[in-house]
Amino acid sequence: MERAANIMAGRFLSSIVPVAFGILGVLIANFPISILGGLVPPALLVFMPLYFWAMVRPDLMTPFWAFVLGILQDLLSGGPAGVWAASFLAAYFLIDRQRDMLAGLSGIGAVAGFAVAALTACLTAYAIVAVYYWHLPPAAPMLLQLAMTVLFYIPGVVLLGFVHRRLVGPYRSEF
Repeated sequence: MERAANIMAGRFLSSIVPVAFGILGVLIANFPISILGGLVPPALLVFMPLYFWAMVRPDLMTPFWAFVLGILQDLLSGGPAGVWAASFLAAYFLIDRQRDMLAGLSGIGAVAGFAVAALTACLTAYAIVAVYYWHLPPAAPMLLQLAMTVLFYIPGVVLLGFVHRRLVGPYRSEF
């Protein structure tokens, strides 16, 4: 009986880890202190766990959680409401439709797959903001944010993989 309770507690913990990492990414990226003095926009740290677990464990990172993380990003970044929520959903559906191809990539190909998904999110956000304000905003900040996101993904995926192997993977449910 105690073993069953431990397994259930472990499954619960493993099910909240992906979303918790997404929330942590939003909080860190939108913290009001900049290491680079505001010269470049912050990386979309929330997108890294969203992408990783949407590929590895889509049962734990669902479109609902992509939407919630996008709303949280919208609220903390100060932009128009719904921009990142819609962008993350667009990227999520790309990841969902191309999961087999993206999951088969390794090395630089895996980083390129992430870059394409992040580009989808950034282009969607750019298009929504352009329609919202009725003019094209400068592309440089969005491109810099994309570059920072891809750059930070390389060490980020190592951390996410470690957490997945230690916390999420061992409690995989067969339901």
